Amino acid sequence: MPLINVKMTHEDGGATKEQKEALSKGITELFASIFDGRGAKSAVVIIEEVNMDNYAIGGKTVSQIREEAK
Repeated sequence: MPLINVKMTHEDGGATKEQKEALSKGITELFASIFDGRGAKSAVVIIEEVNMDNYAIGGKTVSQIREEAK
C-alpha cells in the first residue's frame, strides 16, 4: 500500500477541504498511472499543513521571510 505524505505551509487560512480532496485524488491518479495501476484503491495520502512559524529556511521562519519580502 503506498503511503504518500504531502507537507505544505499553512498560509492564508490553508487549503480548503475541496482543494485537499482534489490534491489527494490527483496524487493517487498520478501514482497509479506511473505504477501501472498499483495503489489506485489503497493509496493513503496524508496532507500536513505546517504553520509558517514552524518552518525555517536559512535560519529564518517562513513568516519572517514573507514579512521581509513586503
